[in-house]
Amino acid sequence: MKIVVFGTGAVGGYFGGRLAESGQDVTFIARGAHLAAIREHGLRVTSIKGDFVIHPAHATDQPADVGVVDVVLVAVKTWQVDEAAHAIQPMVGSETMVVPLQNGVEAAGQLKAVLGEKPVVGGFCRILSAMTGPGQIHHMASEPYIAFAELDNQPSARTQRLYEAFLAAGVKCEIPADIELAVWEKFLFVAAWGGVGAITRAPIGVLRSIPETRRMLERAMEEINAIGRARGVKFGPDILSQTMTAYDNLAAAGTTSMQRDIAEGRPSELEGQIGAIVRLGRDCRVPTPVNELIYHALLPMEKRARGEIHF
Repeated sequence: MKIVVFGTGAVGGYFGGRLAESGQDVTFIARGAHLAAIREHGLRVTSIKGDFVIHPAHATDQPADVGVVDVVLVAVKTWQVDEAAHAIQPMVGSETMVVPLQNGVEAAGQLKAVLGEKPVVGGFCRILSAMTGPGQIHHMASEPYIAFAELDNQPSARTQRLYEAFLAAGVKCEIPADIELAVWEKFLFVAAWGGVGAITRAPIGVLRSIPETRRMLERAMEEINAIGRARGVKFGPDILSQTMTAYDNLAAAGTTSMQRDIAEGRPSELEGQIGAIVRLGRDCRVPTPVNELIYHALLPMEKRARGEIHF
């Protein structure tokens, strides 16, 4: 398969790297020093599942030069999806599949608004990884997992081909029976944790052990659960207890990427995660007091990171 990774960061670099390692034709879209390092030294991945280097690697900052491809893995941050959708257009043909891997619940809709409905599927992933330098990705914990499916949940040859490619690359992969539900389950898990973690600046081991912050996690999840149900998401009756059990089983030092970005003064996915909860709650008239507090409290840091205010 001819595959493009649009956004060769901690997520796209790992999953695209595994596909390239297994023999798939992968092109990495990157820029700046990261692109230069990949071109000169290859894409270098250190991982608890085995280190590898893709060298030479097909890498460019000019998507229009790539031509039409079979698959585009969209691995940019939530606030970059609209820009990515326009840049992707020259690579999308009649049979191309575009797979969003963002933490939010709005990416598929943003991609469809630019590319039309046919190319876009639902998707998400789970991985604990980080860029450690130009051309370098470090996967530090947990089993990397990727999931995608047609938005109407019907089986298709194109999702099956990509599923088989990931399995051949040694990546845990799934085609969920209900992709909207699966995306929202991931969103509930990561947004509640990331929001409470960012406002408290504490890892999950602390959040779950202090009764007050544990309750804050529960209330943040309850609001997301209510919004999802109002929008027709078929959450199971035990989604909240199951998610809390998942938190209880995480490594105590665990933090989310949004939480780390905010703590380190970088632009984050605050708008695409907590901001989305507030917006969607308002749209369907579901109160979100906990998430509103988190969103409003973190906005000054986010605006400073983006150069919109100075203090």
